[in-house]
Amino acid sequence: MRQATGADWSLRARMFVTMALLAAVYLGFLSYLSSAGVGIGFLAVIAGGMLGLQYFFSDRMALWGMKAKVVSPEQEPRLHAMVDRLATEAGIPKPRVAVSKMPIMNAFATGRSRRKAVVAVTEPLMQHLDERELEAVLAHEISHVVHRDVAVMTLASFFAMLAFFLMRSFLFVGIFGGGRNRDSGGGSIWMVYLVSMLVYFVSQILILALGRYRELSADRRGAYLTRRPRDLASALRKIAGSMPHTNQQTKQAVQSMNAFFIVPTSLKELFSSHPPLERRIRELEKIERELGGAA
Repeated sequence: MRQATGADWSLRARMFVTMALLAAVYLGFLSYLSSAGVGIGFLAVIAGGMLGLQYFFSDRMALWGMKAKVVSPEQEPRLHAMVDRLATEAGIPKPRVAVSKMPIMNAFATGRSRRKAVVAVTEPLMQHLDERELEAVLAHEISHVVHRDVAVMTLASFFAMLAFFLMRSFLFVGIFGGGRNRDSGGGSIWMVYLVSMLVYFVSQILILALGRYRELSADRRGAYLTRRPRDLASALRKIAGSMPHTNQQTKQAVQSMNAFFIVPTSLKELFSSHPPLERRIRELEKIERELGGAA
């Protein structure tokens, strides 16, 4: 039986391959920009600044964007008791605990390392899930911390964000600069824009593929952590069922967090950051049978 504390080597391999492919794509992209006459020095400064902000302040930005605040054991004794117990079982330092006031049922983990991790839940999630379901969701989020995949997804998302920034910048220059790049010997800025768009698309595909697997991996570890897969399955159904009733303005406000939520705000399968709900439920049912057979 796969143990709750065992390493998911398949996930580690996928994270390594994803980051290696992203690095190769962007090295090729930078080479192309250099050959096109684009000033690499200026881009490097911007990219370095963006990367620093993304890496060191991603947890604060995520909490700020979700209107979440870190809470003390006195403020939320039930949440802290659950996180403390699960973190001890998983063999990691206890993450900070935060509560979001956003009117949406969801949860997420953030932070660049295990010691800087934050596990957050929204108030509606706490109100609509029972005790066992809430603990199952927290086990899923703590599993992300155990896997260290939050930091990898943060860095991977940076690459996509950089490509998007460059794509928008080149589009602006193309529209208001007459469509020509004077520094590139008369080469068309539109070609650079198209290459940037392609790099952004490839980045997104790689990130989405990794994101789907990391959610399945967190489901598995979370299920073994509590030994109650059916509670996580029940929680996933409730959260997914609430999405069609969630205000569209709220969904748009938290759209940038979709890759980190336990359930995305959009349940469309095409280009989704998460595997289909049906598949997640099937995998949890398999674990339920396994644990039942081992009991």
